[in-house]
Amino acid sequence: MPEYLSPGVYIEEVNTGPRPIEGVGTSCAAFVGFAATGPINEPQLISNWMQYVETFCDVKNGRRDGSFQIPHKTEQGTMVNTYLGQSVRGFFNNGGGRCYVARVGDYSLGTKPILQIPKQDGNATLLTIEAKEGATRNIKVEIASAEGENPPAGSFTMIVTPEGSGAPERYENVLPKADGENSIVTKVQERSRLITVTVVATGPIAQRTLQTGTYPLNVTSPAMEVSVQSKDFIGDAGERKGIEGMQVAEEVTMLCCPDLMAAHQAGYLNDDGVLQVQQAMITHCELMKDRLAILDTPYNKVKPDDVRKWRIAAGFNSKFAALYYPWISVSGADGKLMDVPPSGYIAGIYARSDRERGVHKAPANENVRDAVRVSVQLTKGEQDTLNPEGVNCIRVFPNQGVTVWGARTLSDDAAWRYINVRRLFNYVEKSIERGTQWVVFEPNDHDLWARVRRDVTAFLTGVWRSGALFGHKPEEAFYVKCDEELNPESVRNEGKLVVEIGLAPVKPAEFVIFRLSQFSGGA
Repeated sequence: MPEYLSPGVYIEEVNTGPRPIEGVGTSCAAFVGFAATGPINEPQLISNWMQYVETFCDVKNGRRDGSFQIPHKTEQGTMVNTYLGQSVRGFFNNGGGRCYVARVGDYSLGTKPILQIPKQDGNATLLTIEAKEGATRNIKVEIASAEGENPPAGSFTMIVTPEGSGAPERYENVLPKADGENSIVTKVQERSRLITVTVVATGPIAQRTLQTGTYPLNVTSPAMEVSVQSKDFIGDAGERKGIEGMQVAEEVTMLCCPDLMAAHQAGYLNDDGVLQVQQAMITHCELMKDRLAILDTPYNKVKPDDVRKWRIAAGFNSKFAALYYPWISVSGADGKLMDVPPSGYIAGIYARSDRERGVHKAPANENVRDAVRVSVQLTKGEQDTLNPEGVNCIRVFPNQGVTVWGARTLSDDAAWRYINVRRLFNYVEKSIERGTQWVVFEPNDHDLWARVRRDVTAFLTGVWRSGALFGHKPEEAFYVKCDEELNPESVRNEGKLVVEIGLAPVKPAEFVIFRLSQFSGGA
């Protein structure tokens, strides 16, 4: 209480009015994956595409689209695209506002593009060709048969041509050995300004017949070697690593891991490894209770029936996760179409729908911007088998383009069947949590209970007016209870204040039914 020690007029400010509860944001996504540059295992707040480019793209080598290629772990010469950059770009282009990005993996093995040329019988890698440091153009490597009369046994001719006006390098009748006369390694070391060569082979030189053909050595799209395991994606909250490291980002409402598919596609993770990481995503979201895991289907589950069987076998049952199929086709860095997992694009659609309609609107019947087509064109009958399993399909309709045509979670509880219901509750719960922090340590009496009821009711009335709750009147849409019945002396003695809130969320019109019949017209 203030002290009054001398005569005079005293003015006191008394705060007895309501304390408005502000709605929290719902459009911040978290991404975990591979990037060409940037800090590792340090979640970075990114607010636009150019900021992502500056932080995570290898602009020096021309990789402004954010993606690059990694070599397949078991299939020699096979390259796999990474998807983090394309997914973040799709997030922003589809309406996303802000996101956190965590770069994971071990990139210590180097970033030079590598080409492996096998023996004619395909049993072993014979030559490993790498671009030299500082190379800035695409390089074409041609293996032709040996030329002239009586060339050395096992010899071949190699032509290295840079993109553009640069002069080609020609190595005639060289031998696939590391040193000595006519060694391809020695010749390249003496003359080449473009490449280095390593011989990886055993047995007599005469038996080392190279596979002839033309091989691109893409310098502007370097093949970065990445070492990654399931635990790298999952991470650790204490060390701020991977998925678990996103606990520090309290404003995140969506979680995506598109490069989980790249690691699977490149052979770094098997099917069980994918399930392990996706379960970790779900567990993280269930623990945080304020975000949704957006899952992709594995690249090798192409047919609808394969996806259905995989979904059932996976056994996911969570109101904090949603699954989308199939992959979508977008324009890659080289102008050609590439298939990418849809999770990042879907997160952008969530944000766009929230901004244009509200978090209570199901993020479906929405166009996927940048998507040219889908990797698998589905029929209604095929979706009939997937939708009941919680697989949200992406389809192409005439005059609509690529469209999200599903809005279900992976929960078997009908009350939490729809994504918008789960996200609406996330929004309400977090808004009330943040907006009532002032209550902590206040005297736990009838006056406090009345003020809490007043503030929460005012907030939920605004939610009802936005169309998020069902009912003609506020009392039909929600209730707020905070009284002596909920807070008897025994509860108050434990230092607790209990408030009970009930909401009647609107559900999407998933099945629209028109009943038509004939009738005899008349007056």
